[in-house]
This record gives sequence, structure tokens and C-alpha cells, in this order.
Amino acid sequence: RMEMEMQGWVLSEAQHEPGHCVFYEECGRNPSIGESLIPPIVPCLDYSQARHIKGDLTLTFQVCPILDRGENNTYTCCSIKQLSSLERSLTLSKAVLIRCPSCAENFAHLHCINTCSPNQSQRVKVTKVMNVTTLGKTKEAVVAYQSFITTTFADAAFQSCKNVRIPATGGFAISTMCGRYGAKLCTPQRWYDFQGDSSNGLAPLDIDFRLIKEGYSEGVPEGVIPYNGRALKCNETTPSGGQVCSCQDCQESCPSVPPLLPPPSPFRLLGIDGFLLISIVLFCLLILAFLLYLSVSCAMSNDVIQQVLLLSAVVVAVFSAGLKSIELTTDPVELWSAANSRARQEKDFHDTHFDPFFRTNQLILTAPGRKGHIYDSLLFGQQNFSGLVSKDLIIELLQLQKNIQVRSPESILKDVCFAPLNPSNPSLTDCAVNSLPQYFQNSLDNINAKVNMTELGVTKEVDWRDHLIYCLNSPLSFKDITDLGLSCMADYGAPVFPFLAVGGYKNDDYTNAQAFILTFSLNNYARNNPKFKVAMQWEKEFLKIVQDYQKNPSTNFTFAYMAERSLEDEINRTTAEDIPIFMISYAVIFVYIAVALGEYSSCKRILVDSKFLVGLGGILVVACSVLASMGFYSWIGIPSSLVILQVVPFLVLAVGADNIFIFVLEYQRDVRRPGEKREEQIGRVLGNVAPSMLLCSLSESVCFFLGALSTMPAVKSFALYAALAVLMDFILQMTAFVALLSLDARRQDNNRCELLCCVSVSTQRPNKPNEGFLLPFMRKCYAPVLLHRFTRIIVMLVFIFVFCGSLFLMFNVTVGLDQELAMPKGSYMLNYFQYLYKYFEVGVPVYFVTKKGFKFSSVEGMNAVCSSVGCDQFSLTQKIQYATTYPDRSYLAIPANSWVDDFIDWLNPGSKCCRLYTLGPNAGKFCPANQSAFLCGRKCMATPPNGVLRPSVEQFNRFLPDFLGNRPDLQCPKGGLGAYDTAVVRDQSGEIIASRFMAYHTPLTNSQEFTAALLMARELAHNITMGMRKVPGTSPDFEVFPYTVTNVFYEQYLTIVPEGLFNISMCLLPTFVVCCLLLGLDLRSGLLNLITIIMIVVDTVGIMTLWGIDYNAVALINLVTAVGISVEFVSHMTRSFALSTKPTHVERAMEATANMGSAVFAGVAMTNLPGILVLAFAKAQLIQIFFFRLNLVITLLGMAHGLIFLPVLLSYFGPSVNKAVLLQLQQAKAKELEMRNNMRQVYDNLSYDDNEMKRETQAATNDSRPSKVIENQKEERIDHF
Repeated sequence: RMEMEMQGWVLSEAQHEPGHCVFYEECGRNPSIGESLIPPIVPCLDYSQARHIKGDLTLTFQVCPILDRGENNTYTCCSIKQLSSLERSLTLSKAVLIRCPSCAENFAHLHCINTCSPNQSQRVKVTKVMNVTTLGKTKEAVVAYQSFITTTFADAAFQSCKNVRIPATGGFAISTMCGRYGAKLCTPQRWYDFQGDSSNGLAPLDIDFRLIKEGYSEGVPEGVIPYNGRALKCNETTPSGGQVCSCQDCQESCPSVPPLLPPPSPFRLLGIDGFLLISIVLFCLLILAFLLYLSVSCAMSNDVIQQVLLLSAVVVAVFSAGLKSIELTTDPVELWSAANSRARQEKDFHDTHFDPFFRTNQLILTAPGRKGHIYDSLLFGQQNFSGLVSKDLIIELLQLQKNIQVRSPESILKDVCFAPLNPSNPSLTDCAVNSLPQYFQNSLDNINAKVNMTELGVTKEVDWRDHLIYCLNSPLSFKDITDLGLSCMADYGAPVFPFLAVGGYKNDDYTNAQAFILTFSLNNYARNNPKFKVAMQWEKEFLKIVQDYQKNPSTNFTFAYMAERSLEDEINRTTAEDIPIFMISYAVIFVYIAVALGEYSSCKRILVDSKFLVGLGGILVVACSVLASMGFYSWIGIPSSLVILQVVPFLVLAVGADNIFIFVLEYQRDVRRPGEKREEQIGRVLGNVAPSMLLCSLSESVCFFLGALSTMPAVKSFALYAALAVLMDFILQMTAFVALLSLDARRQDNNRCELLCCVSVSTQRPNKPNEGFLLPFMRKCYAPVLLHRFTRIIVMLVFIFVFCGSLFLMFNVTVGLDQELAMPKGSYMLNYFQYLYKYFEVGVPVYFVTKKGFKFSSVEGMNAVCSSVGCDQFSLTQKIQYATTYPDRSYLAIPANSWVDDFIDWLNPGSKCCRLYTLGPNAGKFCPANQSAFLCGRKCMATPPNGVLRPSVEQFNRFLPDFLGNRPDLQCPKGGLGAYDTAVVRDQSGEIIASRFMAYHTPLTNSQEFTAALLMARELAHNITMGMRKVPGTSPDFEVFPYTVTNVFYEQYLTIVPEGLFNISMCLLPTFVVCCLLLGLDLRSGLLNLITIIMIVVDTVGIMTLWGIDYNAVALINLVTAVGISVEFVSHMTRSFALSTKPTHVERAMEATANMGSAVFAGVAMTNLPGILVLAFAKAQLIQIFFFRLNLVITLLGMAHGLIFLPVLLSYFGPSVNKAVLLQLQQAKAKELEMRNNMRQVYDNLSYDDNEMKRETQAATNDSRPSKVIENQKEERIDHF
């Protein structure tokens, strides 16, 4: 009691007057502090006058230059021991603040004033002392005091430090120095409160900082004058020679950046959408032109068959044999990104020098419906905790994490896991697993830990919640500020940033998060590396464990999950599941062909007149052509893909069925001429339709061969396979199918049943042509109505309107392919994407990669890269920092870390990071910060006179490997191991040949945002490249490029529009040329053919916009296919019209519509539609959208244009009667007339001979034999005729 009274008297009697101290010299360790990061040495209570400093003042001026009053006029209230302890304490903070010299000096400024100021008694008030016994002597030690400073000084000091960054993380240094509040909620008062809190592991005693406004005296003890020294601004040089802080750490140092140009405004004319106006004007012009045209017009053998079939089978077999070495491309990178594309080259460069980006295996867990609570924390006040962030769920998450690690073979995980701090020989605890339990080092004991703690006279229990609040706001801390004394670092030694542990929060309110994030990271190996299969096996086990956990009824989480292999697995799975759908589709088409080709003259002849075998033969011809194409390209090493397996048979079937229908229907409608053999009739019919079949097949084949000029691997391989398949289909139709039709015709002539060839029927085949139902309908009903004068006008107006509207819509089509569309309905990946977009608060990392040719070791080189004091205002990292200030334009959220900045800070003699051994066998070599100062008394570099530290080339090359291999810890948080050891690649000579700087994108949710982010990153990288090339010694081909794992998928969308225009143009060109050539250089027919196909393609893109079908590589394949199918709808009609000899355009259009339109409708439209409709039942969204929807649109538009628009167009603008055909017809008529004259003359001769015979008969005898001979002679003449 006497001691307490004496203590109270001493504290109350101390006077606050100038030139006096309230404590002096060190008394020993603070007895109120347990474990601490540095020894908590406290001063002795000593009310006395300030001491005059004599002798060497180096340490004084080095630690506290603010005390400098000249050699004989410097007084302080601290001893040399206190200065040394203060230096050690400040060193830890300066390690993260030294990037900004004025900030570091302001930080030291106040602590120097509190500890050493000669007017100490006027600045502080001792509030608590304790007895400390050292070496048998008991002294009163100060363990708490109040410090009075003005808000002017506090605000200025805080402003100089609040933007200082930690390059390794991209975050702010002040976030580690403001406790639970982090950088966003930090204020000067909270900043100083943290500095004065002895529980932070750094402060040796409690300091209650009182911030007093100037002129206010309330709450200020008598005699105390709040300190109001001048705090340096961050854009000022320091008295000790430190340079101004860089722009990245100090906004005031930033040069005036010209404002960003506004984004280009939408194309507008006369205040409305320009494309809409152009489409309206074009519509009006076309309508006017059409109406003007109307007004002007108104004013004006068995062996051969067997050989053919055998030869066809041999050729197909030889080609198909290549299927034994077929290679299916399932890797999305190989499928959609060309090997010589920029993104692939950048990916190869990155993966070669830095290894591929690690494989991600992730769970996003929620607990909807659980009620949250408010926690009244002793240290942090009232905090909202969501129903998810609860102790029982954190423990369940930890059990799940350990279950995955234990149930999956540990040896496999540690062999393939990403272990940044021990990559050479990792253990299981070295594996990078990011989760919320990592804030407790995955320890159940740490989660359950609790302790009573007293703060400001209030004693309460602190537990896992207090620790979690602190760590979520200060993830880089090695010790929290509670009496729990737990670290925030993960068990593998690295920090876990809150956006990697929780999601679904707002305004950094992490404890109110709606989702936990659990991520296992594996090394990504090349596919030919044996460890690739090991990683794939672990991921397979991971998925099995997670799926079993999801099925467990006791699970309290609702979650989504994925493995790195999931995308490829799901695509392959859905493809296998949808194969039956395609088989049903082909079966439906086959049944339709078999039924539709039949003649059905009577019920008794159904089995005779059906064309089941002919339909089967047509399907076999298509299958053989596809197999031959695939086999041929397999022979020569061009890989196939699942897209080819799905689309090419469908395309060839559409083309082949059309030709089959045209050929068979033409044969059925033809009448065999007298004396004409069956083979001759088939040959004659084939001669009539083969040119039309050649026109379409050749156009399509050349079209696809030219489409192979595409740079997209999937489009290129599809075009090659389709081109050869269409060509082979035509060849087999001209050979094998003709032979099959000949055999079937022989069977039908002999009245034999299909499948039961030994059975014949007695009912004879009618001797009249079989027109079926469709031809008479088209001739008598459809064609006359369609080509009525008013109907034609309406058709032209409607189709012109649709074309112009589609032209406008085409400019608004969405470009891209969201990755969830590649997944089947019901896939667990769809749920994962939904969770990802909803709960993640940061996007994918983006690396800015430098190539060989830049001298990082030169001073100019370092200044062109770094962002700390003395660096260029427009350096590499500084430009990235500028870009993050416009996240909505740059798509960059977090600035790039910088190994150059941290290397310079690591070398700074003000920290303990880079020292050299002075004793022992390692003398002169690098000494880690955790070694004793007795062994390592020499700094790597001396303090620079101008405050700007830059190593020489020799020092740079000497110490860089030490920096990259130095594991970060509390004594030296700037060590490069883990953060940068894989970010710098040097050759044998020590030259840096590649390096990377990691930033983060904003959350990207669709392909349009990914594409825009890629474009903006490339623009930024190009700007950086141009600036760095100006540095002396830089190679002219030096380059900086951005790399993100998604670039290879989204690069195609930067060029897919011009790529698509080129491919479709290359497809349209042969259709025009071939049509003109095969129709005898008929340019008008070729032009009308081309116009109609263009309209089909444009209208298809317009409908895509309306139906929500994005334009991408899959859509481009379908558009190329659309050109081929459009040729089938259009070219047959055009040729039929061109060869018609009717007197008027309308009559010729009617004839073409009736004769060829019926065959096109039956052969193309009705062949495609049943098969397409079946695809609506496919599980894969890609098939539903790009094969069902898009092919349905293509077929319907092709049918509408080919059977409605084109006949009308030809009736107005079609070519005149072909003179060559007309001449041929006239010659045929003349020949027929001549034959009739000859016939009449023969009959006259026969009549004369008959009369003569009668006379001879009457004059002859009654013998009958000569009479019969004469009759036989007469019959022979008639038969001969």
C-alpha cells in the first residue's frame, strides 16, 4: 500500500516544464508483457533535467535527426541504450515504410520526441509505473504514459504514410499497422492507437496517444503542450537527404496525368443509331429501286456395277485405314488457339520460363438460412458476424480440408502440390492451401483457444472471433494484438489474403461474408510429363471426396466445387452422353429418306416401290465419305475433334441427301423411251441432274477448302474435313450410288420386294411417270400463288425489310462464348460458375512479363521499373498503378507487385535484411536476419548520401540470388522466397532473360469482359514496352506482354469478326465463280445466286442477335456450314431457271419452282428439319444453342430464301433464255420433225407393198406356205422400224 501511495505521489508531483524528463535510461523488461516479437525494454521513472550529449553524436543523429541542435547544444532525455533499443524497434516498421523516406522519418519523428525530447515532460504524462528488479536492484519502470500531439501533426504524418504500398502483395503498408481496421478504415487516431498497443508484439509499453486540436486545452494537463512539430509531406525531401516518395506511394508526387479520353461514343447519325439509319436508308433505296423497276417493266451392266462397287469399297477402305492413327483434340487450348497466335506464343514463353500457372481445385461454401449475430469485442467493438462465420462451421470446414488431405494419398499431394516456400522438397504442410482455418494454422486448439484480457480497465474473454477480426484486416501479421498471441500466417508460411478465404462481403466487412473459399493449388505440368497424370489422379480423388461429402445428409454447407480437370471432363462427358441423340437424329433422317424416296403406286407394291435399300445406300455413301475424309487426314497427321465428329456427318448428310433426292426423283418422273435400256435411262437422267449436283458439291468443297485458310485450329480442321468429305460424297454418288440405284431399278422392274428379293408380286408397275404428291402441289397451287403479281411485290418488300433489319441487328450481335455454355445442363460446373460470379471479390491474376534485352542491373533500368523513392514517374509499376485508378476502363483492380522495389528495400541498411557475416567460416557472405547481430555486424550497402539507394551492377548481381532465396519472417518481411523466387529467370551469365510482375484483374464475369480486359492489358503493356525501350542499353526488340491463363481462349474474339468476314467471303467467292462457269459464264445467274446466299447469312446473324446466340468460333463454323447448305437451297433453283426455255420469266420461275423446288424441299429442308428437331433434346447447351437453334435458323432461312424469295427474284431479274439451250432444243425438234417425215414415208412404202402382195396372192395357187412367209417378212419390217 505504501508503494502504491508513493507511486501516486510521484506521478502527481511530476511537473510539466521545459528542459525536464519524466523517464530516463532502461530499467529492464516490462513485467506486464509475456511473449513479444522484440524484447519489451521499458525506461526508468526519473523526473530530472535533460542530459547534455557529448562525444560521438552519430547514433543520435542517425536514429533521431530531429534532435540535432549542434555539437555543443544537443540535449536529450534518452541514453545511448535507449537509442539503440529505439533503433531496433523502428527498424521493423521502417522495413515496410522505407519506400517513402518522409513517411519513415515522420514515423520515427514522434517516437523520438516521446523518448528523447529535451522537453519530454511537456509532451508526455506517465500513467503507470511498476517495480522492475534487474541484477538485484529494484527500480520504478514506466509501463504506460500519455502522449499529447496536435491533430495537425498527426494528420500530416498519417497522410504521408497512408498510401505507402507493399509491392509483394499490392496492398498498403498501413493495413499492417492499423490493427483490425485495415487500410480502408484506418485514421490517424487508430494508427497511433495501434502503435501504442503493447499487445501488438512490437511496442514495449502502452502509449495513450491524445490528439488535440490546435487552440484546445480541454483534457490537457497543466504545463503540457501538445507536440506540434512539422511533419514532412510525402512529396518533400527529408533533412537527411531522402528523396521525395514515388507516385505509387504518394499521390502528391504524381505528375499531372492528362485525363483519359472518353470511350468512343456509339456511331450516330442525325442523333440516332448510325447503323439503324444506314439500314433504314438502304431499305428505302432498295424498295425505291424495286418499285422503279416495276414501273419501268410495266411501261416496257452387271459386271460394270460390281466393278464400280468394288472399286469404291477399296478406295474408301484405303482412306479409312488411316483411322487407326486418328488423334482427337480435346485440349481447349489446342482446339481454339492457333499454335502461332500471339496468345499461344506468350503462353509458351511464360510456361517455359516460369512453369505453367498452378492448377486450381476449389470449393465455395455457403450456409444459407443461418442467423448471424453481433459480437461485442473487447478490442474491436461491435462486429457483425454472418450465420456462416461461426465456430462450428469453421471447424467443419477444417475437418473437410483435412479429410481431403488425408483420404487422398498424401504422397501424391505433396509430390504435386504448389509449395512456394519449399518447392524442392515439400512436406504436406508446405502445400499451398488457402482457407479461413489457415488463420489458425489449421489447428483445432487455436480455434478453441480463449483467454481473459484487460483493456482500458475492462476485462473480457477474447477468443477465435477477436483473432479472426484482426487477421482478416492484417493478414501479414506474425502475431495478433490479443493476449492469444496467435499468428495470422498460414501453416505453409505465406499470408492468406481475405479475398482468397471469404467471399460475398461488402465494404471489407469480412466477418459478414456469405461464403468460405477453400482452394488447393497444384503444380501444372506439361501433358507429356509423368507428374501430369499424378496431378490428374489426385484431382479425380478430390472430386470423388467432395461429391461424397455433398451427398452426406449431415453436411451443413451448400457449396459448389471444381477441379482443374473439370472443364475438360464435363465437355467429354456431355459429348459421350449426346452421341445417342446424334444417332437418333441420323436414324430419323434415314427413315425419312427411305420413306420419302418411295413411289407407292398401290398398296400391293409398297414393298416393291419403297426405297429402303436406296436410302440405306445413300446413308452409307455419306458415312463412307466422312470415314474416308477422317482417315485421309489421320494418315497425314491432321488431328480431328469432337466438333468434326458432330457437325461434318450432319453437313454431308444434308448435302448428300439433297443430291440423292434430286437424282432419284428425276429418275422416277422420267419415262423410259422405246427400246431404251435401264442403264441408258439412268445415264440419261444422270446427265440431266449431274451438272446441278456438280455445281453444288464443287462450290461447297472449294468453299470449305478456302475456309481452311482460317487461323483458328477448330475452324481450319473442320473446313478441311468437310471439304474432302463433300468431295468424296459427290464422287461416291456418281459411282457407287449410281450402281446401287441401277441394282434397285432392276429389282423394281422384276417386281421383287426389298429385303426379300426372292419374293415377287404380280401387280405390274404403271407405265406412267410417278410425280408423287409434292410436284403436282407445287405446280398447281404453290408456284401460281407465289408468282402472282401482287404476291411477288409483297415477297420482295418483306425480304428486303428483313435483310435491312438483320443488317442492323448484325452490328449488335454479341461476340463471345461464356464458358458455362460449354457445360451440359445439370453440370456441377454451372453451379460453380454461379457461385464464382456471385461471391468472388477479385478477378484472375495478370502477369506483366518482360523478355530478354533489358538491363535491370543498371540504375536507369531499376528506375524504369520501380515505384519507390527516386523512380521514374512513368515506370513499369507506376503505369500499372495509374491504370488501377480507372478499374472500369483498365479492368485492373490491384497494382502489380515489384521484386525490384522489394529488392531495393531489402538492401536498405536501415533494415536487418541484408547483412554480411563478420565472423566464422562464412565471413563476407550473406547473413539472414534471424542470425545474431554479433555474427553479422556489416551491412550489405552503406547509407546513400542522397537517400536514394541503388546497388551497382556488381552488387545487384551479387545480392539478387540471396534476396530471391531469403525466406521472409518478422525480422525481414522483404525476403523474396515464395513471392519472387520464380518471378526472375537468369541465364548462366546472370543476365535476367525473363521476369514478371503480378497484378489482379477486376472480377470478370463474361467473355466480353475477359476480351476487353485482354485488349486493355495489351495496350498498357505496349505503352510500357515503348517507354522501357528508351532506357539506354535496352534491346530494340525488348517486349513486355500481359499473361493471364484465360488469354488463349479469349484472344480469338479480338479478331473473330474480321476472321469471320474473311472466311465467309472465301466461301462465297467459289459459289459465284463455279455457278458462272457451269452455267456458261452466266454472270447474272451467279450474281443472283450470290446475293441470295449473302442474304441468308446476314439474316442468320440477325436472328442470332434476337435469339441470344453469341457470335464465336462455333457460330462461325455453323455460318460456314450455312453457306454450304444455302448453296443447296439456291444453286439448284438457279440452274433450273437458267436452263428453262419457257417464254417469260414468270413461267420459267414457275417451272423451276415446281420441278426443282419440290426436290429441294424434300431433299434439303425435310431431310434437315427432323434431325435438327431431335437435337433439341441434347443435354449440352452448346448443342442446343449452336446446333439446334442455329441449324434450325439456317435451314428455315435457306428454305424461305430458296423456295420463296429466289423464284420471285428470278422472275424479276433472272437471265434471259439461254441461247445455247434454246438452239439445242430447236435442233432436237427439227430432228424429231425429220423422224416424223421419215416415218410417214415408211408407212407409204408399206402400204404400196401391201397392195402388191394382195394382187400376187389372188393370182397364185391355194398353197398357204408362201403366204405365211410374206406375213413374217412384213412383221420383220415393222419390228425393224
